[in-house]
Amino acid sequence: MPRISRMFRNPVIPEQETPAGARSVEDDFAGVDVHEAHDFFRRYYAENPDAPGSLHRRMVEVADELNRYGTYAHTEDELAFGARVAWRNSSRCIGRLYWKSLVVRDRRDVTDPYEVFSECVEHLRSATGGGKIRPTITIFAPPAPGRRGVRIRNDQMIRYAGYRAVDGSVIGDPAQVEFTRAVERFGWLGEGSAFDILPLVIDGPTGPPHVFEIPRDAILEVPIEHPQHAWFAELGLRWHAVPAISNMDLRIGGITYTAAPFNGWYLGTEIGSRNFGDAFRYDLLPGIARRLGLDTSTERTLWKDRALLELNVAVLHSFTMADVTITDHHTESERFLMHLEREEKAGRPVPGDWSWLVPPMSGSATGVFHRYYDTTEQTPAFVPRGAGCPVARQTEARRLAAEQGVCPITGHGPAA
Repeated sequence: MPRISRMFRNPVIPEQETPAGARSVEDDFAGVDVHEAHDFFRRYYAENPDAPGSLHRRMVEVADELNRYGTYAHTEDELAFGARVAWRNSSRCIGRLYWKSLVVRDRRDVTDPYEVFSECVEHLRSATGGGKIRPTITIFAPPAPGRRGVRIRNDQMIRYAGYRAVDGSVIGDPAQVEFTRAVERFGWLGEGSAFDILPLVIDGPTGPPHVFEIPRDAILEVPIEHPQHAWFAELGLRWHAVPAISNMDLRIGGITYTAAPFNGWYLGTEIGSRNFGDAFRYDLLPGIARRLGLDTSTERTLWKDRALLELNVAVLHSFTMADVTITDHHTESERFLMHLEREEKAGRPVPGDWSWLVPPMSGSATGVFHRYYDTTEQTPAFVPRGAGCPVARQTEARRLAAEQGVCPITGHGPAA
């Protein structure tokens, strides 16, 4: 049995989550957007012409369920389609070429925190695949009239703790300091290393949050070494294999699934440039530059660039040698452009956020750098927690901008 830490009592929720002692109001059922439901089913039947029934018949069924229960339920096929299209619509994701391959685990019957935790562990085991990472999503019970939805409070299912010392320095991940403090207050105790796996914090529809320690054999980690520099192994670096996002809502046809953890596989720069390289994360560039013997006295020596390159070389090399799925930013950029071409041929818009699609190193050397993208939000979608329908949110923002005489894209007012 997985080791279970104590239950939260009088919960103090991390700052990035909800106020102390409270469940988010977004966890409550907020109704169903019928227009969004109609748009979803119109898309579903257009892209699945062999699906049973018809758009008219399905909307009649949805209307009947809404009148009787205040909500409606997707079929398994509708749920799977919606989840895959939500990935297809993810404007920040460069890996959408594989959207049809998403494995959808329907766990809408699961609400008990212990069972939710068990399914999260199974998700990690299945998605890891011994290193052959499988894009996977597990969808838990959504809110309904009189019932809150399931909630996972971690931003990713696997995160490393961050411990702030008296002198202000941090051991581990600085981005997780507040979350680490919160779970420590309620019984969890890490080893104090730079790579302690944080527990999962899960809410059921009722009662306080629960803290669960993830079994070690459910987490695959890769030690980081460099193909030319033996001293890299002395740094003791490692990173987990499965990036499983767990703090976003999944919107399908007007229904909000408040717990739908999902994963793809890592882009090398996510680990090397961002997790390891960012000054507000592990901040490894200065130390690596010193080990490389680089002149760090001035930015003009480009020591950061050279250290960043070797760090990313080490990450890609280590995952490759461990036979764990990973991709590089040049390959993935080309694949994303293939995805764009396919979708445009199918007559579908491709939402894109340039600032996320362009990799954090060698941006102009990749094809995704040299073009603009459609910024119109689409549904189904993964959205920030409690944000509601992205299309309605964007439409309202543009309406307000028009009333205020500002450009809806740039936010700038008229020239003086």
